[in-house]
Amino acid sequence: MDTHWKKKSQEDIKSIVFKALEENVNYDNQNILGIPASYLDDKVFNQDDAFVKQAPFISSLIQNPNHIGCHTLGKSESFFQGTQDIEKNLIEICAVDILNGESGKQDGYIASGGTEANIQAIWIYRNYFINEHAANREDICIICSEDSHYSMDKAANLLVLDIYKVPVDNDTREIKEETIREVIQECQNQNKKYFIVICNMMTTMFGSVDKVEAYTNQLTDLSCEFKLHVDGAYGGFYYPFIKEDSQLTFKNQHISSFTLDAHKMAQAPYGTGVFLIRKGYMQNVNTQQASYVEGEDYTLIGSRSGANAIAVWMILVKNGPFGWQEKVFILQKRTEWMCNQLNLLNIEYFRHPMSNIITIRSKYLNQETTSKFGLVPDNHAAPNWFKIVIMDHVTIEKLVLLIEDIKSSTPSDNMTN
Repeated sequence: MDTHWKKKSQEDIKSIVFKALEENVNYDNQNILGIPASYLDDKVFNQDDAFVKQAPFISSLIQNPNHIGCHTLGKSESFFQGTQDIEKNLIEICAVDILNGESGKQDGYIASGGTEANIQAIWIYRNYFINEHAANREDICIICSEDSHYSMDKAANLLVLDIYKVPVDNDTREIKEETIREVIQECQNQNKKYFIVICNMMTTMFGSVDKVEAYTNQLTDLSCEFKLHVDGAYGGFYYPFIKEDSQLTFKNQHISSFTLDAHKMAQAPYGTGVFLIRKGYMQNVNTQQASYVEGEDYTLIGSRSGANAIAVWMILVKNGPFGWQEKVFILQKRTEWMCNQLNLLNIEYFRHPMSNIITIRSKYLNQETTSKFGLVPDNHAAPNWFKIVIMDHVTIEKLVLLIEDIKSSTPSDNMTN
């Protein structure tokens, strides 16, 4: 397998990014009159500052490249070819080196976040079934678990599709094959013929991971026409580094696309979701009316910040694959430490063994504690669970403070039942 992800020094990163920016349009030195864009307002953002000349990401922000379109498909706006090449390399890193795809066999782009990437996938598959199977919109439905992200409901609303939720076990957060079968049969009884299925690679609230074979076993057994998308908005930069024999990769022929979210575990700026899909599907959402855009537009968002793509690329190549594995390993160990502390207190919680999210039942926490430590509820109106996310800044020293607070504020009968 070709390897696109290689660790680079800070000097190499600066050299590559500044060279890419030089290959983009220069609004000062060239007579560019037809683009409705420019660099950032220099009355506010000084391009001559010495710091900026040493900061590739800040320079990218100021020069403001527009990455409209999907660059893995061929033609794109030639004004920004230099930084588009960095995004194309980033897509290969994510698709090939992280998700075990074959080099050059996936399309993708840096979306505004996981929500957009999930909607993009569902939009593509809706149109695919219409274009390739002459389906009516009413023939198509979305299936996902009840723990899936709310972006699935947004997609159903926007694309006017019915959505069906698979119940999960309240303690294990697992979906069961017999329950999936019941949901599929309910869909079929309502004359649904084409299925857009979402499999979770670490849910937002619980960090739980769906067993993809639980879906595919039943879908194939019931002779369903389906396309399967993996929502790895949270887990895409975490789970693949823990689960070596994961079924949630491009090696699984049942899976056609993935969402990743760099502004979560990768610590990139907000606005850096990643959408990846096998070749041959993006064409179903080509907006040919965007005829003034070189290469036309296949994305939901249209104009995009090239600087955000550069930020994610910089983060990944600065760490390198081994540095990333070490980062995830440390977070795993911190999470295990915290789980051990909760076990000693007999506090009920859920944690997928390959996740850095710990979700505690609300009865063990009072409002003062949840507010003081910024714990997030599953439902602000009537919380049943509160989650802790072990990020880089969530050190054991900070976790100790939470444990001490729980000890001093939680009724003892709750911790011994």
